[in-house]
Amino acid sequence: MTRDARWKTLLELLVERGRLDVEEAAAELSVSAATIRRDFDRLAEQQMLVRTRGGAVVHGVSYELPLRYKSARRASEKQRIARAVAGMVAPGEAVGLTGGTTTTEVARALAERADLTSASPALTVVTNALNIANELAVRPQFKIVVTGGVARAQSYELVGPLADGVLGQITLDVAVLGVVAFDADQGAAAHDEAEAAINRLLCERAGRVVVAADSSKLGRRAFARICATGAVDTLVTDVAVDDTTVRRFEEAGLRVVAV
Repeated sequence: MTRDARWKTLLELLVERGRLDVEEAAAELSVSAATIRRDFDRLAEQQMLVRTRGGAVVHGVSYELPLRYKSARRASEKQRIARAVAGMVAPGEAVGLTGGTTTTEVARALAERADLTSASPALTVVTNALNIANELAVRPQFKIVVTGGVARAQSYELVGPLADGVLGQITLDVAVLGVVAFDADQGAAAHDEAEAAINRLLCERAGRVVVAADSSKLGRRAFARICATGAVDTLVTDVAVDDTTVRRFEEAGLRVVAV
């Protein structure tokens, strides 16, 4: 396992558990305790965690893992979800993509579609995510529209009134939301209120709304609400979702696709 892969895994474990011991982390990653101590020290220097005697704890009470540190855990689930979502987009449509690891995979799946290689444009993609715009900008068959705004280091998303101005003047066929939490009662949510506000605008400008979220995000709540469950048309998730969760979303009027 490379150093970057270790760091990503360590940070995700910290987010899940709140605290990690050196010996515990070493056993899980199959490396020496000395290696974990060095990793903890380097991550503490970057203010990604707080060192404790014998381990580390998350930095702060509410913690959002920066996108660049999110690992490939659940990568296969996200890729299956992305392909399913990409298949719901028709040639020539205008698609809104929020930031996040799953929506980044959706962008890649759209770029790989053989029927989206011609026309003018084959697809219009509106996004406030700098990394998604960067990946798709080299595709001449796509028209890429990037909102203005101030970049968030954690998610590479542009937020604020400059983004509001652009989104208020466009119409989308479909908005694809990446979320940190989606609950049948509480709706879709993000960690950051400014990010949630931009995502909400994308929903309001779209004819239909798709939430792309692996099953670990379902039944959870987060600080900033994006939209009510009723504002979403389709939930695309992975096959690990339990039947009770599926039923609750279907009763709320959503189409649920598990892949």
